Amino acid sequence: MTNSVRDQFLCRPLFETLRKTAPFSQLLLVTTMPRGGLQLAQPVNAPESIVKTYSRTIQGDDRPAWNAMTDGRPVRVRECWSANDFKSTVYYRELLGPLNAEHAIVLPVRSPVLEGYPGAILLARQENQPDFTDSEINKLYAAVQDFDEHQPREADSLNATDSRATILMHERPLVSVVAVNSDYKPHLLGADWAGYDDRLREQMVTEARRRSHMLNGDGQESVRVLFPDSHGDIWTFRVATYRSYPALGSGTHSLFCLTPTCDDWGRVKQADFQADPEVARLIPALKFMLHEFHRGPTLGEIAKQVQLSPFHFHRRFTELLGLTPKQYMLECQIHEAKTQLLAIKDLAGIARDCGFAHQSHFTSRFKQATGLTPTRWRRMMQNRAAVAAPN
Repeated sequence: MTNSVRDQFLCRPLFETLRKTAPFSQLLLVTTMPRGGLQLAQPVNAPESIVKTYSRTIQGDDRPAWNAMTDGRPVRVRECWSANDFKSTVYYRELLGPLNAEHAIVLPVRSPVLEGYPGAILLARQENQPDFTDSEINKLYAAVQDFDEHQPREADSLNATDSRATILMHERPLVSVVAVNSDYKPHLLGADWAGYDDRLREQMVTEARRRSHMLNGDGQESVRVLFPDSHGDIWTFRVATYRSYPALGSGTHSLFCLTPTCDDWGRVKQADFQADPEVARLIPALKFMLHEFHRGPTLGEIAKQVQLSPFHFHRRFTELLGLTPKQYMLECQIHEAKTQLLAIKDLAGIARDCGFAHQSHFTSRFKQATGLTPTRWRRMMQNRAAVAAPN
């Protein structure tokens, strides 16, 4: 589904179906994000105070959303706490209470904004409305499952003429978020471990252990890490480590979020983040860099796309996405270089097409980003394709 075809936010058809299926007074779309944690993405009329408070405090207490995503089932909000504790929770005081919501359910959604990043839909009713019946919940969840089933994935756009190596390059785990708890056991949100080999999981545990011992202050830290898999290919994650994250249990937790590719961001629209204008504002800049990276646009040119000064754009971009504009531009270059490597183009031509100063500069930056030289990376993908090819 291309942006030229998709003129509205991704979940709009689902929202319309839910409204026809059962009545509710409030709908909120929660999504996991590459920076580690949850945020509100929809709707456009979500109270600004709640959107900001959610990202700052509520998301760490959002047991219903995490339970729904982890277990892959609808969750009645009140079932996540004891009856005596419920109204004293951050979740009730700062989210349901201000929304005047008395009854609420949460439905898991596979990838409501970014592919690989699960989410959940909160549906609420006021005190003067009846609670959701089991029948209503089943019908609402059936609508979500139908949406998930028919939602296209990046892999669906590859056709039979693409080489096996090209297909492997685009293969990503079904879920891009891994949580490592205080017992240093990694948990995936509602899917099997296909795509993550043992070496990646071992490195997540080691990194989570190391970062839990480094926490100070408010007990939160977010960084980018590079992990090589068993083939030597480097994966980029953003890691958010929390001293306390009650939604996932007691003790420290580290959330490992696989960095979306530039193509992933290229499919996102501003409308997909209607509840968060700060993230939405950056989308045109992401698309501009994706289309113009080969000529090396200046920071001033990029910032102009979103009417911000270079200083403020750089600061907000880095805070919200977890990497600098320069790092994102390099990811665009490397992604295109990989595509051309699999098309068996010569290195000098790839360096020129992707905006590198010369071939040696390309080789150096490529190895820094992937752990392999361009030639070794191409050979690795060809060997993997040969092994994976059906007999």
